[in-house]
Amino acid sequence: MRNFSSQRGTTFVELVISIVVISIAVTGVLLVITRNTASSADPLVQHQAIAIAEAYLEEILEKPFIDPNGGEPEASRALYDDIDDYDVINNETPTDQAGNVMNDLDSYSVSVDVVNEAVGPSGNQSPAGSTYRITVTVTAPTGNVIPLSAYRTNF
Repeated sequence: MRNFSSQRGTTFVELVISIVVISIAVTGVLLVITRNTASSADPLVQHQAIAIAEAYLEEILEKPFIDPNGGEPEASRALYDDIDDYDVINNETPTDQAGNVMNDLDSYSVSVDVVNEAVGPSGNQSPAGSTYRITVTVTAPTGNVIPLSAYRTNF
């Protein structure tokens, strides 16, 4: 006859406790994975916003400092012929130079601020009207605001 009292194994209570402990550990790991996955798109969105701002800033900096038309306002971005013309861009959807909306970027918005600013040390600043500070601000779909600035002098 066998002696059942000497058999070893796990009881039902031990099994339930181990399942609870493993469940808590798995939940913690899944929480970390979920949080990392949810925030992994943020750098991509920020990089896209920076690329949009750089594209606008490069386009603006390539334009002449002084309006060749003598200050006449241009009707569309395709006709902008100097830096000052871009000051009217305010919370618009990103477009190319011809005014075509860029694919899949309609959730971003772009603003441009062109300010006539004196630069240099006090007493030795650039003459009035000879320097612009251009700030391109892109608002990403996440609400992050990316400002990018540059100076342009009349050279």
